Amino acid sequence: MADKYQEIEPNCGITVTQVRVFPFKETKSLMYTKGMATITLNDAIVIRGLRIMDGPNGLFVAYPLDPFFKGDDARSVVAPSRDDLRSYIEAVVLNKFNEVR
Repeated sequence: MADKYQEIEPNCGITVTQVRVFPFKETKSLMYTKGMATITLNDAIVIRGLRIMDGPNGLFVAYPLDPFFKGDDARSVVAPSRDDLRSYIEAVVLNKFNEVR
């Protein structure tokens, strides 16, 4: 049975209006990456390249990385600045992922 993640909309006026997920077939080369996702916020902003990852604490959503960043750590191109928004987006994406896989 698939997990159902609780979708609590954040108090910032941002709503996920469309979610598309693309699950990957299980292979050794992909290991932790389980799929990709694209979301639309408020029917106005599209975020592509969200990765659905399987970590030690279960599934989570990773945000697209800046391929030109030359620092020691990776830097996301886009990421929520609020924890409630991050939790909401993650729940919406993972619920859709569990529906389609």
